[in-house]
Amino acid sequence: MLSYPKRVQAFAVAAAALAGFVDAVAFIQSGGFFVSFMSGNSTRMAVGFVQNPGAAWTALALIAAFVVGVAAGSALNRWRARGRLAVIVTVSALLFAAACVSVAGLAFPAALLSALSMGALNMVLEENGETRVALTYMTGALVKIGQKASQALFGGPRWAWLPYLLLWLGLAGGAVIGALTFQTLGAAALLIASALALILGLMLRRVTPSDR
Repeated sequence: MLSYPKRVQAFAVAAAALAGFVDAVAFIQSGGFFVSFMSGNSTRMAVGFVQNPGAAWTALALIAAFVVGVAAGSALNRWRARGRLAVIVTVSALLFAAACVSVAGLAFPAALLSALSMGALNMVLEENGETRVALTYMTGALVKIGQKASQALFGGPRWAWLPYLLLWLGLAGGAVIGALTFQTLGAAALLIASALALILGLMLRRVTPSDR
């Protein structure tokens, strides 16, 4: 995160906010499953195999969809000259499809499509086959906040923890907005998420090649 220019850091925070939005909508609609936070689904899967096999298989399906989305996003980055923009357009299209099937009352297919989109979103800042910023899960960011804050107390960079805090706040804030939007629009909330992904695409176009 710290190695990126400020405008790319701002894009990462906005992308994390989109992830929080989508995850909150899916969490409410699916009854407690995640589409971006696969650690949570992994725990649900493990506990489910002991207590509720149906929930375990649901969590496993979402994990698989997320991984497929990551692979698809990485492939787009490799095969397309404007791979990152293609990833964002794909994320928007998947969220639009998720919104359509969600409005039709198909909550589980909507969650699968959302998980695909969130997996792909993680690849939008992929560079040389590696991702340096996790956009849809914040455990690493929270570790960095604590680590960089400790370093600051002992003479390290004073504000190195701040970009990671902003990343976490982006996801948490997006989740609040997602929950509020779901309360207002119900299943159609993912249409807003699809539009927000296109706005991310416009932000991405402002990131110069040297930044990427």
